[in-house]
This record gives sequence, structure tokens and C-alpha cells, in this order.
Amino acid sequence: MTSLDLALIGNGTIGALVNPAGEIVWGCFPRFDGDPAFCSLLVGPGVFAVELVDGARQEQEYQPNTHILVTRLFDAACGAVEVTDFAPRFRQFGRLFCPMMLVRRIRRIAGNPRVRIRLRPTYGYGRALRTTTWGSNHVRFEGERADPVLRLTTDVPVTAVVEENSFFLEDTVTLLFGPDETVQEAAGDIGARFLAETAAYWHEWVRSLAIPFEWQDAVIRAAITLQLNVFEDTGAIIAAVTTSVPEAPGSGRNWDYRFCWLRDAYFVINALNRLGATQTMERYLSYILNIVADGTAGTLQPLYGITGHRSTEERVVDSLPGYRGMGPVRVGNDAYRQVQHDVYGAAILAATHVFFDRRLVRRGDEALFRRLEPLGERAAALFDQPDAGLWELRGAARVHTFSSVMCWAGCDRLARIAGQLGLADRAAYWQGHAARIHSGVCERAWSAGRGSFTATLGGDSLDASLLRLNELGFLPDDDPRIAGTVRAIGQELRRGDFIFRYVEPDDFGPPANAFLVCTFWYINALCALGRRDEARALFENVLACRNRHGLLAEHIDPKTREQWGNFVQTYSMVGLIGAAIRLSVRWDQAF
Repeated sequence: MTSLDLALIGNGTIGALVNPAGEIVWGCFPRFDGDPAFCSLLVGPGVFAVELVDGARQEQEYQPNTHILVTRLFDAACGAVEVTDFAPRFRQFGRLFCPMMLVRRIRRIAGNPRVRIRLRPTYGYGRALRTTTWGSNHVRFEGERADPVLRLTTDVPVTAVVEENSFFLEDTVTLLFGPDETVQEAAGDIGARFLAETAAYWHEWVRSLAIPFEWQDAVIRAAITLQLNVFEDTGAIIAAVTTSVPEAPGSGRNWDYRFCWLRDAYFVINALNRLGATQTMERYLSYILNIVADGTAGTLQPLYGITGHRSTEERVVDSLPGYRGMGPVRVGNDAYRQVQHDVYGAAILAATHVFFDRRLVRRGDEALFRRLEPLGERAAALFDQPDAGLWELRGAARVHTFSSVMCWAGCDRLARIAGQLGLADRAAYWQGHAARIHSGVCERAWSAGRGSFTATLGGDSLDASLLRLNELGFLPDDDPRIAGTVRAIGQELRRGDFIFRYVEPDDFGPPANAFLVCTFWYINALCALGRRDEARALFENVLACRNRHGLLAEHIDPKTREQWGNFVQTYSMVGLIGAAIRLSVRWDQAF
């Protein structure tokens, strides 16, 4: 049975998932949102496996402070090999080098092991295997005319790969898998050099992080994972590398997350900024500004393709049965058609940091501020209009409190930016809009009977996004309305140790599993209310639910604690970082 006990490897161009046996079960080429060459995660034919004859057991771990994965395979006769998997990422010729390449190095570490390699890439979302041709040290995999040709370059005997013959491993062999490009050096030399350079890159990147004193390994792993979800070519940030892993068994809640949601991306930017990794923000800001320039009158969609394309047309493919056979498998996401008003605030919030951080080489100026103002105008005009909300309800439109508050946040931040730039008239203008929205939300979203804010203006239900009100600065931590809202959410949305995003039925019925980031939001809210011991206990509980590599999916079954939903989910890893920063003992008080 497939599970999400998987490791993520990638480099900002491609991403792949590896199971505990060392099989690459998901991987798209030539980029995140492409046709998966390996799709056995969704019960497809594509897989890249390294196997030991008479294999008995395996163990797996990341090299510390890197994305480099090491899998050790042991056979019944005490033979053993070590498989090192990574995607190259390092600085070369004055720029970041992130080739569309996976590197696998297989090294004998004990005995006399016999190895078999199964390399079976596919195309058309599992519709057919590629046509195979080969030369003296490479194998080419071809699909239809428009499909990218892929190549394996290796120092393994080519017939052993093509015919899947086992062979005795004497020392170390290397497999380079990527585009159909001739390699100028020996495969082993390239693999060794790329490994050393990639390890050095990640060690230096981690060294620059401003991590909390406690839970350092968890935060470092989360930070690296977030960085792997940034498409380096444009700065776009994907929500996850997978499509169609269901939110719950047989739920039909199967979506493609290989796109850039402006809301999710803001949360990622905010988390990495708090750790001092500001370059991601600068790259993403360029992505956002290009989208704004291509749009009309400041209008934004909830999500875009990773190259900035506006259309992410959704379709169902029948060639893949789906995760554990639970279809449908969807390619594309029609949520791009939705109206979600919080995106205006999210775009402005993502840019705000550059106006205040004096470490940055390129700081925000009046020209950038003027480019953000049309987004503020949209926020001011739409804060009290119905939308699909951050949970992307497909069957109804309401005036969602979170969307209204994010519209307020956009206007509020524009006022602060204008003040920082010395534009007093614009500061007053935007503060006026912010005050108007704030008053409207407090009047219409507060339920005196419940003693809580509600999910919609004038409504009666709750959703977990209300836990963000103080985090966004809409109300201070000690406002009694925050305490009332947290209490109400704990009573109605908590199931065991986890918080549901909402519990009322939606287009697919009542939710069956908890949305993991909501539990982190609840933890933060408890901490803000001074309930730190309770918050720490819940945080430790969620940490214990991570897989062996410290990774989290989107949802969790509150009873079995099994993870569900697309993987690895950036929202969840962002939540982990934020809660750790809030809860950790300060460095100057630690020893």
C-alpha cells in the first residue's frame, strides 16, 4: 500500500519523491508542472528503482542540512549499497545552476551485492512507455514529437539498464537523468563534483538562516523544503509538487497543486523572511509585478501557472487510477477562474517587506508603491463583495471575513509604506480606506451571541482562518474578541488534537480530515493568549505526525494520524516554522 512516507528531492526546477525503498515514484520533467516521467505514486507505470537481489531491508535519511537523500539497501547475505539521490543546485559562473537533472550515485558499502536498475519513464500521464534507443553510455527515451526527449547518461553497462539485468556492484556507479543533452565529462566525475558543490551550497544556505533555538532540525528541514518549491526561473512558488493525492479516502477532493497561489506564496515568503532568507521574496516580487503588468486595472486571479500564465485549465486524465486507486486524477486547476478577494492583500503583503528591510540591495521605492496602489484600489472596492474564499468553495459565494480582513491588510500596509516613503497624503488616503474596512468587518462579522467572529459577514458559522486576525494585525493579541474567537473555534472545529478548517458540508459533503496548517494557526493563537504550555503540547503532537523525513502533507486523519492530500504541502511547512518561532525559547535566554 502506498503511503506518504516519502522524501522530496529537487532544485527549484524539478521535484521528485522517493519512497523508503529508494524508488522515485513521482517526478515531472522538464519542470514542476510538466508531464510526470515517474508517476507510480498515482498507480502509474513510471518508476526509477534501484534494487538489491535478495533485498532484506532498507534505511533512509537526508544528509544533515541538505536535500541530499541517502538510502541504504541490505541483502540477505550481508551485502549493502548506498544510493545517494539529489538534484544539482549551486552557484556557477556567477549565477545559480539548477539543471533539469536527477543524479543517483550507487556505492557498495559491504559484501558482494547484486544490483538491478529499473528505469521506466513514461509520458502522457502514464499513457505509454517511451521509445528507447541507446549508445555506448547513454539511453534515450522518446515520446511523441512534442514531448521532451529524456536521456540517462551512466557508467553502468547500458544493456544492464535496458534489459534490467542484475550486476555485481564493485565500487560506485552514477546515473544522470535529464534532458537529451550530451555530457562532456565522465558520469562519475560529474556526479561526484555536483554532489560536493550541492552539499556545499545547502550548508552555506542553512548557515545564513536565523532559526529559533528549539526544534532546529524541524525548522531547517521545513525551510529547505519551502525553497525546493520555488521555481527559480520566474520566482513562482508552487503549493506542492503533486497532483490528485486526495484530502481524504474516496473523497473526490483531488486537486492539482503544481501552481502558484498568491495567498500560499505570501505565507511562504513571510516564513522565509522571518528566517532571514529574503532572496526568495525578491524573486517572487518580480513574478508578481510581471503578472500585475500583464493584467487589467489591478485585477488578480487566485493562482497562476509557474511561468505567469493566467490559464490553468483543469481536466481529468483516465490514464492514471490515482493514489491508492482513488481517482480522479486532475491536471490543471479551475480555481483560477474563481473570485477570491484576499489575493489583493496577499500580493501587497508579500511586497511590504522590501520597503522596510535595510539589508536589501534593491529596496522598495515610490515607483514600486505606485504599482501596488491599483491592487489596493481593488481591495478597497471589493472587501464587502461575495467571493469563493480562501477555501475555494466551488458551489457558493459569500462575503468571507478572511477575504475582507486581507483587503484591510492591503490598505493598511499601503498606508504604512506611504508613511515610510514620506508620502503623507497617500498614507492618509490608504489609512482612510483601512479604517472604513476595519469598522465594517468589526460591525458585520462579530457575533455577540457567539462571542466570536464568524466566517462570513453577517453569517453564523466558523472557519479556522479567523485565527489569523491577530497575526495580520487586525486586532491585538489581548483584544477579548480574539480570545472569544479562539475559544469558539476550539469548541467547534477541534477534533482530538487537530483543527478542521470548517465542519459544515461543502460541495463534497462534510470534511473528513483536518487541514494541518489550521492546527498551527490554533497553536499560535494559544501562544498569543498566554497558553504556552498547551500550545507547546499541541505543537509537539503535530511534530510527531511528520513522516520519517520531517515532512507534512496537507491533511491528517485526526484518529489514525495518517497524512493525506498533496505532498509536500508548503502551507503545512510554513505553519511549522511560524509555530516554532513563536514557541521557542529565545537564544539569549537559552543558556
